[in-house]
Amino acid sequence: LIPDMRYIEPTRVKFLLMMFFATGILGIIIGLSGFTPPSFKMMITFMGVINIGLGAFFVFIYLTQTRKDPDKRKKKRKTD
Repeated sequence: LIPDMRYIEPTRVKFLLMMFFATGILGIIIGLSGFTPPSFKMMITFMGVINIGLGAFFVFIYLTQTRKDPDKRKKKRKTD
């Protein structure tokens, strides 16, 4: 059911998931705080929840992706 996705370097995935979680938490905190205008409270909070969901998706990618096999065509052969 899950399509085979491209391999993404683990450091890049970690960076993306940290960014999504950080902006999601910050969005929820700002959205629920008192100094946010009432017309934007729900929208900012909802965007924070979406960012948390995207962070969870990247955690899923990080935990389930398989290691990329080295390309055997580029490997040099030893001539003895």
